[in-house]
Amino acid sequence: MRPWMKIGLLVALAVLGAYWLAPAPERTSPLVGEVAPPVVLRDLAGREVTLASYRGRAVAVNFWATWCPPCKEELPGFAQAWKESRGRCVDFLGVTEESTPEDTRSEVLRMEVPYPVVMDPDGNVARAYGVTGYPRTYLLDAEGRIRKVFTGMVSRDRLEAALAPLVPATCGGAG
Repeated sequence: MRPWMKIGLLVALAVLGAYWLAPAPERTSPLVGEVAPPVVLRDLAGREVTLASYRGRAVAVNFWATWCPPCKEELPGFAQAWKESRGRCVDFLGVTEESTPEDTRSEVLRMEVPYPVVMDPDGNVARAYGVTGYPRTYLLDAEGRIRKVFTGMVSRDRLEAALAPLVPATCGGAG
């Protein structure tokens, strides 16, 4: 093989390798900029939780399942972010689908999730948000508009950085 062909082949392989190894670009949801679909679900104690009660606050709505390893891996970071944001105008809401209440309760206790977790037993809320896989996290501003969507696991640092500009100076709603 001629030297220039070897170099060309190596360059082609390098380009293919870089393309394959590069992180996938973040896909945006068609819901970004829209008012978030309503959430009216029951938490693990049977109490009704509504997303509307969080108006006036930035909210991270995290869809997850108990059988999902990346979901469980990100939960401690979400829990820590929630604890450190107490007293500020930000809150978190976990939504589980494809999980039993017993399994969800067990994971919430094991992972020490301090924020509300609601059950989406028929998947209607997940469908309204366009959730096709777990985990998926939607960041809402104080007016209830979706401003950012994370598909797949998100680190605590990325979550907090994306939430920071959405947090209003004063707030109302749940806390």
